[in-house]
Amino acid sequence: MSHSDDPSRRVQREVLPIPDLPYAGFVAYDAKDPDSKFAPIEELRPPQGAPNVLIVLLDDVGFGASAAFGGPCQSPTAEQLAANGLRYTRFHTTALCSPTRAALLSGRNHHMVGMGGITEIATSAPGYSSRRPNSMAPLAEILRLNGYSTAQFGKCHEVPVWEASPAGPFDRWPTGSGFEYFYGFVAGETNQWYPSIHEGTKIVDPPATPEEGYHFIADMTDHAIDWVRQQRLLAPSKPFFMYFAPGATHAPHHVPKEWADKYRGKFDHGWDKLREETFARQKTLGVIPQECDLTRRPAEIPAWDDQPSDLKPVLARQMEVYAGFFEFADHHTGRLIDALEQLQVLDDTLIFFIIGDNGASGEGTLQGTFNEVIVFNGLNAFESAGFLAARIDKFGSPEAYNHYAVGWAHAMDTPYQWTKQVASHWGGTRNGTIIHWPRGIKARGEIRHQFHHVIDIAPTILELAQLPEPYMVNGVGQVPMQGLSMLYSFDDPKAAERRETQYFEMFGNRGIYHKGWTAVTRHRTPWILTGKTPPFDDDVWELYDTSKDWTQAHDLSKQMPEKLHELQRLWIIEATRNNVLPMDDRGAERFNSDLAGRPVLVRGTSQILARGMGGLNENGLINIKNKSHSVTAQVIVPEGNPCQGVIISQGGFAGGWMLYVKDGHLTYCYNFAGLEKYLITSTQPVPSGEHQVRMEFAYEGGGLAKGGTVTLYIDGKSVGAGKIERTLPIIFSADETSDLGIKRGSPMTSDMPTENNAFTGTVRLVVIETDPKGNVDHLISHDQLIHILMARQ
Repeated sequence: MSHSDDPSRRVQREVLPIPDLPYAGFVAYDAKDPDSKFAPIEELRPPQGAPNVLIVLLDDVGFGASAAFGGPCQSPTAEQLAANGLRYTRFHTTALCSPTRAALLSGRNHHMVGMGGITEIATSAPGYSSRRPNSMAPLAEILRLNGYSTAQFGKCHEVPVWEASPAGPFDRWPTGSGFEYFYGFVAGETNQWYPSIHEGTKIVDPPATPEEGYHFIADMTDHAIDWVRQQRLLAPSKPFFMYFAPGATHAPHHVPKEWADKYRGKFDHGWDKLREETFARQKTLGVIPQECDLTRRPAEIPAWDDQPSDLKPVLARQMEVYAGFFEFADHHTGRLIDALEQLQVLDDTLIFFIIGDNGASGEGTLQGTFNEVIVFNGLNAFESAGFLAARIDKFGSPEAYNHYAVGWAHAMDTPYQWTKQVASHWGGTRNGTIIHWPRGIKARGEIRHQFHHVIDIAPTILELAQLPEPYMVNGVGQVPMQGLSMLYSFDDPKAAERRETQYFEMFGNRGIYHKGWTAVTRHRTPWILTGKTPPFDDDVWELYDTSKDWTQAHDLSKQMPEKLHELQRLWIIEATRNNVLPMDDRGAERFNSDLAGRPVLVRGTSQILARGMGGLNENGLINIKNKSHSVTAQVIVPEGNPCQGVIISQGGFAGGWMLYVKDGHLTYCYNFAGLEKYLITSTQPVPSGEHQVRMEFAYEGGGLAKGGTVTLYIDGKSVGAGKIERTLPIIFSADETSDLGIKRGSPMTSDMPTENNAFTGTVRLVVIETDPKGNVDHLISHDQLIHILMARQ
């Protein structure tokens, strides 16, 4: 008798892991005794009929992007699934990446699982800590403990930043959250040509280079296909749960040129005309009502006709690259779907294709950017129309780290207002979703208009797998899921919607949906990063009756103030229940870990890195920006040919620094956002044997982003110096890692290629100090080293 057939064992699925019951029968002295009988060992399996499950979650895609919902980006895979399944037109996310993913995988509102923002700005407040409570077990863990095979591919942006290092802890990484296998990146974004990849919790190198045709989406798809083939061949009786989350279409928009060129000239008419065309197609498809109105473009977004003529070709190319990136992701998702069909499991696989974790991203500035690091550091003035035009053919290539203009993001959210981050309006939170399950859904090619939210996915899967929601997991009592199953709507297009109320909040942008009505207020604009935000009580609220005004085009707040007040009170109630309060619209303060109250990996004014260390993101190294600092390395140089290779680096082609040896000479490279590169080289080679090499940077002060003087030393002797005119004040990279003795990721300088750049000697250790003034000998003695080491215990 299996676990799924025995009622007494079935009840125990509410306590996970399912308790093992001790054997209570007869035990003979001799196994040959005819009365010595034991039931065969049974493998853990979910109830009979539990389907395979595939969740596909795209990134930064608005409602109006995919052709499956009337958009300009071709999506044959999504359209094929929709033709044989269901389109959901009123499906909602949280307006931001990490919060949506945390809500999806837990079945609970994002503040309830501590993800009120992205992990990098976590605070100690319960709704914003980025720490999922152990009383809210994730869906993957529930399915794994019920006998599913589980795997995740692509993006993971839910690991607290102080836990995202090789030191762990790993219980909030995918493999600690129910996924038996993970292949992807642990960050908000990655360079698709030179990704920072983890397999499980170990960093691994891409198997090829961009010159050899490498792209991460193709790579992760290969791994997903290999995994599911192996799973079906080795455990065909065991259903699988796969979470497939490409980094597309989050910036950087990286795609092979031929995919972008498919859209050549198709966006020359601009974003305003594109919105009108998309709106018409959406009505034809039936994904919006015929009587609804297209919302107006906000005054904060410029008209296409007002753009400079010399900038328009660049803007059009940005959108061509984006559309190609989207179709490229759809294509590789199609490869995975084809593999399921070849394995003859497609009809029995429940597929949720969620086209975006929030609205399209308006974080690329009003004119877009060739290199996001420029924008991250507030250096937008460097990107003139001429600067962008000179690089128009490189957008999307390995030489770019590009993002498109806000106007395109708004167009990708047609017919709604605003963009990603703006949780108050549907442009930030409404994402087209497709559900495909031929064995379990009779309807084909139909549309569903019931209101749903991303927290409804997990309860739907549990119901279809005939699994109860557990009240205890790993010995911890569980807080009930807040989602509602969508099963009732699968074969009944007219079924009354069961989700009547849903709150929204992100960075103070907030709203409430209740029985067709929405009350909303936009507190801040994503691309306006300077100036003070208003007090929350001064925010202007809007009121919409979406049962008649589908797109939130007609504000009724002045005509119906009492209704507005009723919904405002309801928002306060929901916010209180869900850990939304206190709302937090702070900017720089949330990036300061001491003010925010979150742990950090590195404290103090010094850091030691030992041989073999690596895989460290920007939070894994001491902050050397806007201050004097030194980098000292103890190296062993072999006899013979001149020494070569990287000692340590931080960042990549988009910005950063690197200390390395070229043709035997100590060299320091500082990359100022790809705009300027400074190289300082020693006048004499590093001799063979064990030596101490050092770089000292004397910051000239006077504010942020200033320059300074670099001096190189070998065994305390000055061997070279040079001036760096300006430095990056905020960030080097969003995804590159730092490693001792090797440079992973994108190339910093042509001096050091992406391959074969390992140090040919030995890097025993590296010491980074941000207060090196007291070291008059430009050396670190053994006693000093011990002192630094002990101070870090």
